[in-house]
Amino acid sequence: MVAAPAADAVDPGFELRYLDARGLECGEVAASWPGLRPEGFPPVREFRWARGQRHMPGLWWSATTGGHVGYESWLERDHLMLLDFDPAVVAISTQPFWLCWRDDAGRSRRHAPDAFARLVDGTGVVIDVRPDDRIEPRDAEAFEATRQACELAGWRFRRVGAVDPVRTANVAWLSRYRHRRCGSPDVAELLVKEFAEPAPLLAGAEAVGDPLAVLPVLFHLLWCHRLAADLTVRLTAATAVSLASGPGGAG
Repeated sequence: MVAAPAADAVDPGFELRYLDARGLECGEVAASWPGLRPEGFPPVREFRWARGQRHMPGLWWSATTGGHVGYESWLERDHLMLLDFDPAVVAISTQPFWLCWRDDAGRSRRHAPDAFARLVDGTGVVIDVRPDDRIEPRDAEAFEATRQACELAGWRFRRVGAVDPVRTANVAWLSRYRHRRCGSPDVAELLVKEFAEPAPLLAGAEAVGDPLAVLPVLFHLLWCHRLAADLTVRLTAATAVSLASGPGGAG
């Protein structure tokens, strides 16, 4: 038997409100969410800069999308960078929609998740960035409502917090070389051959040519996951580099 809902239970009445390509606001009820593509939605609110503000907004140029995506804090930027680095991610948007609902007291609420990512297998992921020690009760309610709404849409929901500082620093270094202009095809093929067997980073670069010309290409290949290294420890000249496993490694 299934218990009947409490008489005073409030239907959250979830609705997604987003901007179309013309900048006009649209609203969709839950039944139509599975067909939506939030990765293509423009932000529902602006990323503002003002003197003296406590948070640090900005724009991240995404190698995944080929355009800029906004963030509202350094932590959000780090998570955007890690999404950009993740080969499973094929599209990213930020502040893609307002989720509107009614809470248990019947009050109108709304929340704009920090990011939406589309994975290579077609899965949609809604992401909120908030450290564990900065979640107030009202925030927790918003995250829970977002999780429930994502279930209706067939999307995953992730609330992420602090990042691994060493891995993040390594990815930040590689991100300097994320643009395809760093990926000279001729040098790249020589590096792929040189690291067919694991070798120290700098020694392998020197075996191919002048490190000043070769290292940017090597770092680009690490960003693109054609080459691989252990990013849980600090990258140094002695870091072992090898071909990445999977389709991109020898391609």
